[in-house]
Amino acid sequence: MSSTAADVVRLLTVRGETLAVAESLTGGMVASEITSVPGASKAFRGSVTAYATELKREILGVDAALLASRGAVDAQVAAQMAAGARKILGADWGIATTGVAGPDAQDGQPVGTVFVAVDGPSGADDGSACGGKVEALRLNGDRAEIRMESVRSVLALLLRELAGEQTGNERAQDTERNGGF
Repeated sequence: MSSTAADVVRLLTVRGETLAVAESLTGGMVASEITSVPGASKAFRGSVTAYATELKREILGVDAALLASRGAVDAQVAAQMAAGARKILGADWGIATTGVAGPDAQDGQPVGTVFVAVDGPSGADDGSACGGKVEALRLNGDRAEIRMESVRSVLALLLRELAGEQTGNERAQDTERNGGF
């Protein structure tokens, strides 16, 4: 269990919010990292490992034309995967990973090309998504290292979004509940 995963679960629990995961190249590793945290069931709804490209379309609702024109390793695909997981699993937040861990290139993308995404709840004032962030990564290393760094990166992206959305009052409650000042 990583401290990032523990922080994600803690913030989601404090906020009374939930998380869904869509994974491709990480093959369930993100969900495993989240569920290794004691108490994860308070915040984690579930995950979809859509390793095959057609499952991204059939299950997660990724646009077929997008997949046909750009392939599965794409920023918009990652964003749609996160939004799809959030929708089908009924969660407040969705995160996703898609990319090329190797040994060969895929969809014209070299090994180490990864996209991680987060999709969050709509803002109360303007109706815009608080989440909706995608990061493009160019990772080095072997297959295992690329997959592990993808897990770390998507959890770090979610943690930044959660911390950015947390109000001062929620931070005070969280600190109090966790023995802080």
